[in-house]
Parts: sequence; structure tokens; C-alpha cells
Amino acid sequence: FGGPYSNAQATQALLAEADRREIPTDRMICTGDVVAYGGDPVKCVDLVRAAGIPVVMGNCEESLGFAANDCNCGFDEGSDCAEWSEAWFAGAAQALNEDAKAWMRALPRQIRFTLAGRCIGVIHGGIDAISQYIFASTPTALKADIIERLDVDAVIGGHCGLPFSEICGDGLWHNAGAIGMPANDGTTRVWFSILTPDEETGAIDITLHHFGYDHAAAAQAIHTVTPNLPYAETLEDGLWPNMSVLPKPERQQQGRPLDPRPVVWTPSASAVAAE
Repeated sequence: FGGPYSNAQATQALLAEADRREIPTDRMICTGDVVAYGGDPVKCVDLVRAAGIPVVMGNCEESLGFAANDCNCGFDEGSDCAEWSEAWFAGAAQALNEDAKAWMRALPRQIRFTLAGRCIGVIHGGIDAISQYIFASTPTALKADIIERLDVDAVIGGHCGLPFSEICGDGLWHNAGAIGMPANDGTTRVWFSILTPDEETGAIDITLHHFGYDHAAAAQAIHTVTPNLPYAETLEDGLWPNMSVLPKPERQQQGRPLDPRPVVWTPSASAVAAE
């Protein structure tokens, strides 16, 4: 799962969902940006740390941990998103204590694990830039190049906030989306994924799941700390307030409820959409 984004209510709901499914926290991975737009940075960090969930360093952890001047989210200078980020970033930097920032500094920039005999690398953005946006519409060749350069069979990425899976030659690129903010699809749902191996065949089932949570309380938390920012409304209507970072294909999907099919990644790297 990716992007808790200081949304404590969504993080609590995800932990409850994992418990319901009997998934231990050491079998979960967060693709970074535990802290961002939401109203509860301290509580969100405490929840993730207390659960013992492995976390890849996101650009927000890097910036907060190393006392940067901004979130390094990859927004264009002078854009609305860049201006809005100044407010929540300053608030989060003030709210988090040194212990939390030291934890952020110590996070790995990559996590690797083996599933069904294949090596999977987890990163936040890209290989050359932690805040590189890689979407479903990003050229396959770029994704395949990163997979090759990392010397892995698959990459699980974060940062872009939109879930998708794509076969890239013999490899796989997967993004579980974000739990801290809707996927710009006009619903309040947020997303995570489960990878299930078949040890006999070597296939891996990649299924995206959505869940609801107390988004009204999360929106109120934003109103309390940054009342002039539009992110509380996003939690309520499911629409991003600005789409400047999105390529045209992703912009055209705004307001359309997501319905992603599971993907079965076979040893021969062929993908079969589940019926």
C-alpha cells in the first residue's frame, strides 16, 4: 500500500482490514509518503511505526527527515500544488518530533523480497529521482528500463497515487495506489493490493482492493490544521483539486470509478485478466 498521507483514519482502517484478512504486518509493505496532505501526521507515523510495517522512504520522508525546505513532490514551481504543499509541509515539519524524523532518515530507499521464486523491488518513485511520476500511461520502455537497471523481475512503485499493473516484457510494474487520498475517480474509496503466489505454478495473482473509512473525520482533521487547503474536499468528493501532474490519459479518467481487474503474472510473464 502507498501514501497514508497523514490520514490516520484511513491508516487505522487499513490495519483493521489486514487484521480481518489475517495478514500480519510483517507481510505488508508501504511504498512511502506516510506524511503528506492529511491532518494527522504524528498519529499516522505512530500507527505505522507501532505496527512494525516495512516502509520505503518516500520523498516526503526524505524531505522531512533531512530538514529540506519543501516536500520535493515534483510539482511545477509556482503551481497551485506547490503553493499548497508549503502549508501542509511546514505544519508537518513542526508537528513531528526528532525521533520521528530520525526514523524517516533511516528508512531504506528500496526493499527487495522474493515471491514464487521471483525478485521484486519496491521503490517510491523512479530509480534516478525519488519523486518521479510513473503512471499507467508512462511508456512501457521506461518501466522496463528501470526493472532491468534494478536487476529485479518486478517493481512495485508508489508516489503517483493511482493504482495499476502492467506487464513490461518479461517483467511487471505494479502500483497499489494510495490509502490517504482517493484515486481521483469520484468516490471516497482508497486502494491497496494483495499479491498471492501459487508456489506450484509460479504464478502471482495481483489483486487491487478498495475500502471505505471515516473520511468525514479525516476531512475535519485537515480543516483543523490547514483550513485554506482544498484536500478536505477531495476526501469528500473523490476528485483531485489539481491535475497538473497527470498525463492526458489519466486526466481523462477523472470522476470515473475505478474497476481494475486482477492480473495473474505467470512465469512466462504473460498476464491474464481474471474473468
